[in-house]
Amino acid sequence: MLSNLTGWHFIVILFIVLLLFGAPKLPALARSLGQSMKIFKSEIRSDPPASDPANSANSANSANPADPAKPTDKPTTL
Repeated sequence: MLSNLTGWHFIVILFIVLLLFGAPKLPALARSLGQSMKIFKSEIRSDPPASDPANSANSANSANPADPAKPTDKPTTL
């Protein structure tokens, strides 16, 4: 889809962005986008690697489940 875009498409998109946000706001918008990308990349690098799926399944099963509901012979009315 993006491979079909030509130079004219990018010029039209840039013109629309310029109309929507105005020239004075574009540097602040670009700065905010850059800071967001920097934070995102640092968070991706700081996350520990995912544990082994077999170990995570065993740890989930080792937790004590809640007591199951006990059926009664009497119907309840509200």
